[in-house]
Amino acid sequence: MLDKGVVLIIWECEEKLHEVKDWDMKVRWKRKRNWKQGTKMKWKDHVTQATEIIDAFEGQIGSAVEKAITKKLEEGVSKLDSFLQSLPKEIKVDDTASLNVTFVNDLSLSNSSIGLEINGLFARKSKDAFPKYRIKNAQTLVSCTNQSKMLGISLDEDVFNSASTLYYNAKFMQWIIDKVPDQSLLNTAGWRFIVPQLYKKYPNDDMIMNISLSSPPVIKISSNNIDATVYADLIIDVLEAHDVIPVCCISLVFHGSGSVKIIKNNLAGSVKLDDFSMLLKWSDIGNLRMFLIQPVMWTLIETVFLPYVNSHLASGFPLPIIRGFTLQNTEITCSYSAVKVCSDVAFSDSYRLSQHLIY
Repeated sequence: MLDKGVVLIIWECEEKLHEVKDWDMKVRWKRKRNWKQGTKMKWKDHVTQATEIIDAFEGQIGSAVEKAITKKLEEGVSKLDSFLQSLPKEIKVDDTASLNVTFVNDLSLSNSSIGLEINGLFARKSKDAFPKYRIKNAQTLVSCTNQSKMLGISLDEDVFNSASTLYYNAKFMQWIIDKVPDQSLLNTAGWRFIVPQLYKKYPNDDMIMNISLSSPPVIKISSNNIDATVYADLIIDVLEAHDVIPVCCISLVFHGSGSVKIIKNNLAGSVKLDDFSMLLKWSDIGNLRMFLIQPVMWTLIETVFLPYVNSHLASGFPLPIIRGFTLQNTEITCSYSAVKVCSDVAFSDSYRLSQHLIY
C-alpha cells in the first residue's frame, strides 16, 4: 500500500545515512593513527554514493507524500460533505415556527477553523414559504475576542426580524386584557377622574382592552445594544349587558431595549420599556386628555404587557448546535447588525459524531 511504501523508502534512506556515520567514525580514528590518504578518499566516495541515493529517492518520496496527503484530504472532505448533507434542513422552535438551517454558501476555511453559513431565518413549520429577507453576502469567519473559544456563531438582525414577522403574520401578536393587578382599571369607575365622559356614559361598567400590533416589531442591533420598536393599537371596549362596545382607539409606539443570554443551547432574551408615545385615532366618548391617560398606560405596559412578552422570550430559540454537544463558558457581544455568540463546547452524551444530528 502507498502508506507502507512511504515508510519503507524513508527507512532505507536512513540505513544508508547510518553507514555514512559509521565510515565517518572509522576515518577519524584511522587519521589519528596516521593511516594513508587513500582511506580519506574512500570515505568521500561513500559520502558521494549516499548523496546520490538520497537524490534518487527524493522525487519519489515527495510524490508519494503528496499523493497520500491529497488522498486523505479528499476522503476527509467527502466524509464531511456527506455528514453535512445528512443534517436536517430545519430546527423546530415550537408548534408554529422552525429555523431554516439549509446551507447557503461553500465552507470557509482558515488555518485553524471551518466556517459554515446557513439561512438561519424563521419559517412557518411544515410550510414551503419562507420570510422574504435578502440573505446578505457571505462574511468572514466569526472572530471571537477570546481566540481560545471553540465555537463562534453570528446571528444577523434579519434572523430576529424574520421571527417577529412570522409571529405577526400568524396572528400571535393580539391580546385581550381582562385581568390586571389593579382590577379597578378595568371598570369605568376607575376612570371617572381621567375620562369623566366615559364614566358618565357607561357608569360602573366593566371594560376590556384589546391590543394588536399594527405591524411586525422592528429589531435593530448596534454595538452593545439591541433596540426594538413596536407599533400597536389599543381599543378600549365597554361591556354593557351582553354587548361589547368599542369606545376609543389609541395608537401606541413603544421603544424598548433588549438583552440576550444562553439557557442550555437556546438563545433567550428579555425586553424593557424605554419610552412610548400615544395618539388618539378615534373616539366615541369625545376628546381624551392623553397626558392623563399616559400614566395608566405605562402601568398596564409594565405590569401586564411586558411580563407576558418576557415569559415567552425567556424560553428562547435553539441555536444550530449539533446534537450531543452543549455550550460552556459562553460570551455574547453585539456589534453592527449582529449578535455574536462565542463558546466552548463539551459532549453531553456518548453518541458518535457520525450519529449526531442538529436539534
